Amino acid sequence: MVSPPSLSGLHHVTLPVTDLDASTAWYTRVLAGARVPALDHHDAETGRYSVVLALPGVAIPVQLRLAPEAAGTAAAYDPLTLSVSDRAELDRWAAHLDACQVPHGSVVEARMGHALSFHDPDGTMLRLYTEPVGGFDAILKGR
Repeated sequence: MVSPPSLSGLHHVTLPVTDLDASTAWYTRVLAGARVPALDHHDAETGRYSVVLALPGVAIPVQLRLAPEAAGTAAAYDPLTLSVSDRAELDRWAAHLDACQVPHGSVVEARMGHALSFHDPDGTMLRLYTEPVGGFDAILKGR
């Protein structure tokens, strides 16, 4: 068997949306995303169809792409799970989501810690998850 070439990391995550401006505003307000206008995607027919956001504490960008036919298809699936340091931080997030009037579930005990789920304006499930004790490296080395 031939080994594949190496990977150097995760480049970005793309989420489909129905309204690019409304979703950009929501991700900015709720997750403190900062739009990177130099990375906007445009085409001659439809104009701007994608924006890229930098989220505080997240090493890779999140791209919001205008794709109405795909938006909302992940209501019961979490394509984006973000790390938080501990359970207390999840409680702070729950309070923040309440202040932003974003409905969310309860903090639950999950496989490797605790989690909190909520949905973006298109119904895509997003999840906040506590980092595993010792980090993922400790878990992956023990496989």
